[in-house]
Amino acid sequence: MKRDSILILGTGALATLFAARLAAAGVFVNMLGTWPEGLAALSEKGAQVEGGDRAFHVHATNNPAECKGTRFALVLVKAWQTERAAHQLSGCLAEDGVALTLQNGLGNDTVLARALGLPRVARGVTTLGATLQAPGLVCMGGDGPVSLESHPRLSPLEEMIHRAGFVVNMESGFQSLIWGKLVVSSAINPLTALLRVKNGELLELPSARALMGELARETSAVATNLGVTLSFPDPERTVEEVVQLTAGNLSSMLQDVLRGAPTEIDAINGAIVRLADEKNLQVPVNRTVSSLVKAIPLHGMITGTAEMSNLKSRFS
Repeated sequence: MKRDSILILGTGALATLFAARLAAAGVFVNMLGTWPEGLAALSEKGAQVEGGDRAFHVHATNNPAECKGTRFALVLVKAWQTERAAHQLSGCLAEDGVALTLQNGLGNDTVLARALGLPRVARGVTTLGATLQAPGLVCMGGDGPVSLESHPRLSPLEEMIHRAGFVVNMESGFQSLIWGKLVVSSAINPLTALLRVKNGELLELPSARALMGELARETSAVATNLGVTLSFPDPERTVEEVVQLTAGNLSSMLQDVLRGAPTEIDAINGAIVRLADEKNLQVPVNRTVSSLVKAIPLHGMITGTAEMSNLKSRFS
């Protein structure tokens, strides 16, 4: 595999966004996934950000054997797919390689480390928003930095991400960042999924706004009990600021529900409930929204371009 190259696991919104911008910056991009129409579109047309003047070539495959010798991998699959991704990476990640997870929720790094070993796993957090408009075509839904935990193998990958135009920060106190994002995700994602609304509409609905604040406070209380110091003093205000910055975004959980796909609820609100139970803490709102999201029936996955266009028009 070429040295100045990257393997992206996943073919969804964030994976396509990173693929397009990295390829535009001259990085050779491999994408490993399981969605047939996504893989076909990426192979035939490339990866494109909506509003850009062209799509950029990537190599898309469902065969890990085509990715052997990977030194730098970016894990952007859904949390419930991490076990499968870890198994695939174990067969293609070089011994001196590193896999960086920018996924939502808790526990993804632990799953990866079980398969790859701790030295080959790095952690990151991003608040970037993206909505998949069609296979291989993504729309930015909110800007934000890519914050990385220090890791001895990460410098070349950090440079590639920076070259692609992303703001990259190396951070200490990484638990604070992970929990900060979890406070935001737990308060926004399940409500948008249940109510079928864009982020910004949560501020326009008084009951939703109140629930969002309660979720943020519950999650921050669990973090505090675990000894995590958050980077912000007021979780409710912070969540509302994020909602304002990403008002037009369809959260990743809403996109999953609209596609009839499994959500990441177990890695977000479900994880908060499990940790709260271990500490005998009360998190009734997190518990309720977790149960409600899991009760949403799964329908057939939307895979056709026409269906994706209908999805886009519904929220335009």
